[in-house]
Amino acid sequence: MKFIDEVTLTVVSGAGGNGAVAFRRERFRPKGGPAGGDGGRGGDVVLRADRNVGTLLDLHHRPRIAAGRGRDGGGRDRHGRSADSLEIRAPVGTAVYDADDGTLIGDLIEDGQRLVVARGGRGGRGNMRFATPSNQAPRTAEPGEPGCDRRVRLELRLLADVGVVGLPNAGKSTLVSRLSAARPRIADYPFTTLVPNLGVVEVAPGVTFVIADIPGLVRGAAEGVGLGHRFLRHVQRTAVLLFLVSPDESGEGDPLADLDALIEEVGAFDPDLLSRPRLVVLGKCDLPAAPAAASRLAPAVTARGGEVAHVSAITGAGLGDLVRRLHGMVLAGRGEGR
Repeated sequence: MKFIDEVTLTVVSGAGGNGAVAFRRERFRPKGGPAGGDGGRGGDVVLRADRNVGTLLDLHHRPRIAAGRGRDGGGRDRHGRSADSLEIRAPVGTAVYDADDGTLIGDLIEDGQRLVVARGGRGGRGNMRFATPSNQAPRTAEPGEPGCDRRVRLELRLLADVGVVGLPNAGKSTLVSRLSAARPRIADYPFTTLVPNLGVVEVAPGVTFVIADIPGLVRGAAEGVGLGHRFLRHVQRTAVLLFLVSPDESGEGDPLADLDALIEEVGAFDPDLLSRPRLVVLGKCDLPAAPAAASRLAPAVTARGGEVAHVSAITGAGLGDLVRRLHGMVLAGRGEGR
């Protein structure tokens, strides 16, 4: 399935039905009076969060969505039927913005949550509503209100407790696959991960947290270089950031420089993200170049007040301790304590 995490839609709510002008004509009621009913209300356009939907792909193919119109009122006091709301499913974690002025309309963060993005027009009143002692046969009725026509931008941000950030080929997908039930596509070339992957990490029976593998960043990502900031938004809801760096097989790479580049890109995208709890992880510790990389990275991070975890997704070394440390940070981030 193609992963789509941003779409712009035109949503049109239904117009209200027109009120009717009518009079009673029953045989035994020569002065029956006005009997025009009201028009029905137009249909709303509603977004509903659904945990079974993981992408905005379906909406990508529906650029214009319109709800139904309310029925007109009729004679004999008959009111027009109101149109049903048009309900659209969207992934949990979808933020909805006005596409023209950029204001946030609402945020769908809970399964089943509903958000009215375009409200239907009110039905017009029939002439029976305008009868007065001095005007007992009004010939006036209201037209229905028009529907609302607006452009909205939907932006999906994954709901995860831990966001894994790293350069291409840092081993993010392999790490997430070892920590959780996620099985991302993995290969030995850059930008293997083209979509974010969510995994559920089980700390103990019934105790879990969610981890997200964010596609690899490159210098200038916040300005759109490479995969760009398109996926950086997916770390905005995370409680903890995991910066993953790794040595290369030649030993010529510099994990500390990689870490600084990652922090710079994340901060350029959203400075508030750098205030989140974070953990630096040195991966691929089974490589011969790992001890030299660790001796350079650990003192520098410690001097900045941070901590470094050492793991190998291949051998499993350090994974158990990493899970426990991340879980403690997630609980602290949620305000639940350790």
